Amino acid sequence: MRRGFLLIGISLLLALSIGCSKPDTSKDKIKVIVTIAPQGEFVEKIGGDKVDVSVMVPPGASPHIYEPTPNQLVEVSKAGMYVKVGTPVEFELIWLDKVLSTNRDMEMVDASAGIELARMEYKHDHEGEPAEHEEHEEEADHQQGVDPHIWLSPKNAKIMVENIYKGLISIDSENEKYYTANKEAYIKELSALDDEIKQTLSAKTNRSFMVYHPSWGYFAREYNLEQIPVEEEGKEPTAKSIAHLIQQAKENGVKVIFASPQFSTKSAEVVAKEIGGRVVLISSLERDYIANMKKVAEALSAAME
Repeated sequence: MRRGFLLIGISLLLALSIGCSKPDTSKDKIKVIVTIAPQGEFVEKIGGDKVDVSVMVPPGASPHIYEPTPNQLVEVSKAGMYVKVGTPVEFELIWLDKVLSTNRDMEMVDASAGIELARMEYKHDHEGEPAEHEEHEEEADHQQGVDPHIWLSPKNAKIMVENIYKGLISIDSENEKYYTANKEAYIKELSALDDEIKQTLSAKTNRSFMVYHPSWGYFAREYNLEQIPVEEEGKEPTAKSIAHLIQQAKENGVKVIFASPQFSTKSAEVVAKEIGGRVVLISSLERDYIANMKKVAEALSAAME
């Protein structure tokens, strides 16, 4: 019901605003809309003082449940470019078509183009399951859909930056040299970040970490880590699953349960209490991408002592 009222309100507001609002790339700055905050840094690093960036899912909000405001839709109607994540982020699955309908003339950039997508993996304890399930136990992972969190890998971030760069020069070719210089400088920063994270994690023999929501699959794959998720396919774990997680934590020497500010920490706190550990918050959606990724790597390194 709430979503229905929101759509009606958006439609009425857009009917009034779009008629007199057209995308404008002729002024000093190009209006660029992105879905999540880390993309904001990517665009700003390339576009510099020639772009004005707006983020659809604001700081502190979750792209899994966030709904756009009418004012945000008006901003989109004036934009010259939209950069979508391009993976199954709930915000884009539910709202992107409606968002794009406000401005069919702006450049659309798929930041995921060229990235090898992985699947979201959840660990399950099948011990004690009926015999008919045994044939599925050769692999302990149950795969559920595509992992949308592509930006949580510096190598993927480089590809996203290249895609954004191509979008900018396609609508503002006069400033190609400017964008090229900025892009190359930022790619060097991302390469240095990659090297620093490798160095931070290189000496760790215990390479498992436990996290509430399995956002860090691409990061774990890139740096040869294993993430153990608390959440079960988007749902709170059962009592049996929590007992298994506690056992896994003890077997892997886990003393820190990582959680995101956008999700409940209740289940993570239950596991942490039982293992004599603690919950540490790490965010996948900070706008200051490089600083945040360094912070996360340091937190993981400290937890895997």
